[in-house]
Amino acid sequence: MQLVSVHTDVVAVPPPHIGGMYWIFVTLRTDDGIEGVGEVYSATFHPDVMVVAIQDVFDRLLAGEDPHHVEKFFRRAYSSGFTQRPDLTMMGIVSGLEMACWDIIGKAAGKPVYELIGGKVNEKLRSYSYLYPQNASGAHDYNNLELSVECALEYMEQGFTALKFDPAGPYTVMGGHQLSLEDMDRSEAFCRRIREAVGNRCDLLFGTHGQMTVSGAVRLARRLEPYDPLWFEEPIPPGNSEAMGRVADKTTIPVATGERLTTKYEFHDLLRNNGASILQMNLGRVGGILEGKKVAALAETYYAQIAPHLYNGPVGAAASIQLATATPNFLVQESIRRWDGFHAEVLEEPLVWEDGYIIPSDKPGLGITLNREVIEAHSPYKDKRLHLAMWDSPYDFKAQSDTSWKDLSK
Repeated sequence: MQLVSVHTDVVAVPPPHIGGMYWIFVTLRTDDGIEGVGEVYSATFHPDVMVVAIQDVFDRLLAGEDPHHVEKFFRRAYSSGFTQRPDLTMMGIVSGLEMACWDIIGKAAGKPVYELIGGKVNEKLRSYSYLYPQNASGAHDYNNLELSVECALEYMEQGFTALKFDPAGPYTVMGGHQLSLEDMDRSEAFCRRIREAVGNRCDLLFGTHGQMTVSGAVRLARRLEPYDPLWFEEPIPPGNSEAMGRVADKTTIPVATGERLTTKYEFHDLLRNNGASILQMNLGRVGGILEGKKVAALAETYYAQIAPHLYNGPVGAAASIQLATATPNFLVQESIRRWDGFHAEVLEEPLVWEDGYIIPSDKPGLGITLNREVIEAHSPYKDKRLHLAMWDSPYDFKAQSDTSWKDLSK
């Protein structure tokens, strides 16, 4: 069996762009006609650049190769250009192509991928979602506390047992910084009111997107501790695991992080500095399914857990589901609501979500099939904006009444 071609689709996500501005899907094909799909979680370059880069990596490192040889592919890509170090863009490309290889491997074997990486451990996967509160006009109003409480109650009644929110913005390229007292008051109010509303039926997951200094994160954590969140997510920017460890050492809230990290090397550095007890690798960035499995194994030796990050499309979600199903130290899987809306439309059959849990598919490979008609109707992506973005301006202590910062796609 040999790989003969790659095709890339850059799918424009319709407003309100839940899951990002676009999704990058790759389809590999073998000489005996088996196709496998994967997803690249792109960040730093426009997708026009990524399409060319994906083709380059395929042509140099995968064309004519056996898709079973994922370890060989990873090492060649990791060392490409005499680098041998984590590279965010290269590992994003590797992740998508690698999960497409696993899709082919599973289809050829007639088995779900999870049966090939250790076998099923979890019959169902606990899931959580961000809160997506809507105002009277139908727009998302993330900064509205009353609407967020209503949304939390709605999601709880649907079956969710964990809810995420991040009212401490804005996110600036200049961070980390100290939050204003208004930001901290609002953050504490969100935790207090949502805790009062859901009681002990839901865990609270507090996100910050790496915007604070160590001391600033500790100040906020102490305000949130009385409401016992399950985690304090990415309290400082990625890149300094020792500093993340200093935050974790000064709060009773478990620290979760990892969506912007890649490869086992960066996660090992995080673990050895006691920077987090919950690892949030994104399977479309970390290096693929096998690399994600290695990260999970590292976490297991530190008695840490994994909670795979997912703010992209359903192909990356399908890969995360395969890993989570075969992982004993799995905690919870990020979902985007109940995998409805556009996440369901781009698949022939949507991911299965029931009463707060994802039900792993027993179909071969990743267990999904792309809906080519829908994908072609939303391709190519023509906007100039990246998947997500931050403010270019420094943090403004007097701009907290302006809620437009929450739309990260602008």
